[in-house]
Amino acid sequence: MEQAGWQFSDDRGQLSTAGRTPSRVTAYIRAGATLQDHGLAPHAVFGSLHDGAVVDPAKAGSLSPDVRYLGAGSALDLETLLGGAPDLVVAVSYGGGQVYGLDPDTAKHLEEQIPVVVIDVGQTHTLAGIRDRFDALARSLGAGGDGEQQQLLDAAHQRLRATADIPSRPGVLALSPAGPDQVHLARPGAWPELRALTEHGVSMVRPPDGAGANWATVSWAEAAELHPDVVLADVRSNATPLGELRGNDEWLRLTGRARVLPWNPEAPDSARAHTRFFTSVADALEAAAE
Repeated sequence: MEQAGWQFSDDRGQLSTAGRTPSRVTAYIRAGATLQDHGLAPHAVFGSLHDGAVVDPAKAGSLSPDVRYLGAGSALDLETLLGGAPDLVVAVSYGGGQVYGLDPDTAKHLEEQIPVVVIDVGQTHTLAGIRDRFDALARSLGAGGDGEQQQLLDAAHQRLRATADIPSRPGVLALSPAGPDQVHLARPGAWPELRALTEHGVSMVRPPDGAGANWATVSWAEAAELHPDVVLADVRSNATPLGELRGNDEWLRLTGRARVLPWNPEAPDSARAHTRFFTSVADALEAAAE
């Protein structure tokens, strides 16, 4: 017998159910932008403790300006999250099942009122695995398949592998500017999208060993000594804007020979977004090898 209603088992192993397929979704902004790429516009989105009172354009992806932004941090109380009567909340976790961006007590009381689906986007998962989980959630919510987009993603994978095989092996460094004196350098193994680049043959520049599981914090002079050919620069609102670094001699030394690409470490987890990312890196590698 066909089962009525809607259900989805999230990455905590918790089963969410509803009498009908949810249509008014409130989501963490990364999850909301991912659903938007599947043609499912969220009703509202919220940020994390790193975000402010206005939506971060780097994280918003293709979200419509009409999507309501609920704020972040202390602004996210239960009343705010339940405003607009959502019938589902989609959140992310970076491990351990904790709902990212929400106070644990707020998350607990939220789940007492409404179904909450949590997708784990932490470093123990592959980029493809995270994308597959969001694909499954989107299908459960009524999204159709997109074979053409999958073909574009496959083509981007193939092009990246071919480009990464260039004899000169251009090196790629991912970083997040942290003011005029220091910079956070990403440890490639800690980021699913950077691991995916490595798996496709890209030569990732590794920061020095030391403290920090995800980032190594160094001076701009130390970063410049790594001599990357391509720089993936964090452009989220919590990172120092690149425009403020124009007078920084070490930033200019770092980027004098390198091609700089904007990087959003919280990009949507969709085939569309991943195709854009792989294609932009392949473009930069080809240009760096000329």
